[in-house]
Amino acid sequence: FQICFLLFAVLYIVSYFIITRYKRKADEQEDEDAIVNRISLFLSTFTLAVSAGAVLLLPFSIISNEILLSFPQNYYIQWLNGSLIHGLWNLASLFSNLCLFVLMPFAFFFLESEGFAGLKKGIRARILETLVMLILLALLILGIVWVASALIDNDAASMESLYDLWEFYLPYLYSCISLMGCLLLLLCTPVGLSRMFTVMGQLLVKPTILEDLDEQMYIITLEEEAIQRRLNGISSMVEYQTGELERELEKVKSKKTNLERRKKASAWERNLVYPAVMILLLTETSISVLLVAFNILYLLVDETAMPKGSGGPGIGNASLSTFGFVGAALEIILIFYLMVSSVVGFYSLRFFENFTPRKDDTTMTKIIGNCVSILVLSSALPVMSRTLGITRFDLLGDFGRFNWLGNFYIVLSYNLLFAIVTTLCLVRKFTSAVREELLKALGLDKLHLSNNPRDSETKPSANGHQKTL
Repeated sequence: FQICFLLFAVLYIVSYFIITRYKRKADEQEDEDAIVNRISLFLSTFTLAVSAGAVLLLPFSIISNEILLSFPQNYYIQWLNGSLIHGLWNLASLFSNLCLFVLMPFAFFFLESEGFAGLKKGIRARILETLVMLILLALLILGIVWVASALIDNDAASMESLYDLWEFYLPYLYSCISLMGCLLLLLCTPVGLSRMFTVMGQLLVKPTILEDLDEQMYIITLEEEAIQRRLNGISSMVEYQTGELERELEKVKSKKTNLERRKKASAWERNLVYPAVMILLLTETSISVLLVAFNILYLLVDETAMPKGSGGPGIGNASLSTFGFVGAALEIILIFYLMVSSVVGFYSLRFFENFTPRKDDTTMTKIIGNCVSILVLSSALPVMSRTLGITRFDLLGDFGRFNWLGNFYIVLSYNLLFAIVTTLCLVRKFTSAVREELLKALGLDKLHLSNNPRDSETKPSANGHQKTL
């Protein structure tokens, strides 16, 4: 218990600093709303800590199994045993259900509540309204699941099992949420895998091949001076034009800062780090696709390759990887890589672009939504890793009780879709540059035939005006 509490305390502190970094400072008042915001902040921090625990749980279990195999009689690792791993999986499943169905709905309704009409305003009135809304929401979800169960499986035993709230209803409901999370990961992860190359390209300094940075610095300096002169000569009464020019000036200054950074970067940083990182990303993505392809073959020839195919040898009894400790380390790297890619892909989707948190400018409602989204993705990550064959670690606790994991057609279709969509995203990513160069060579670049939405950004022209592509 002490080890679990210590691990969770560390995750909670880290999550608190992350949320306060993005939380809007204007929300910090000294009144009743401040108390409500503070409670919602603590609940969101708890949820984010549980999400981090769910992400770290699978790599921690894999490395713990390899350590127990390497040092079976070591006195200093006796605390690292199967009961601890099982307990952590059960706690992660329990807290995930608690956050998803109780804490986060409570935080949202509590933040939006004002108290029933006719009652004295205050914290108690808002808590009462929040509890009533939670009860109504629980009844609504119960009715939906009841109707769905009657339509899909109209069986007396199935209907009676819905009365068993703890042993059947909540695991069944969490199984549906996990399936939705896995479908969301199926959509986000391939997009994130292709988007990771662009993100790392923005963070790292690119090689200066056939580029004259001095000339670019000269041009961007002229643009900055031209916009600054227009700002100094424009009337203060024209607020719209002033705002447009200020935003354009900020973009030009950002480009100038990037050029200065590229100019000051050392030769090894420009010519070695960037290609090495790109090759590493391509290697990890290729290995992920190959593992999924091999898992599809295993599913076709061996039924034990199913996520529910076997109970597993147990913690510390056998290695989970064919290549031992090296293979386990590779699995851990791929799991973290898939999680980061899924988050990048989630915020890259058009539907969730406005959902991206901004530093010191994110409302508590948006923070709650982001915490719920991260919780759903992190809870589905162990299931997706096992379903795709990234790891052979059999899920423990309630994570392995999902009924759909035993359906051969669902698991096989999931693997096929992941491999196909990831391959298509990568092919489109690496052929887009060639396509753009061909359009420029043919003189068709002015027609803007590219389908990439991120290419259609505003670009400043030489005279200081913006041209929207």
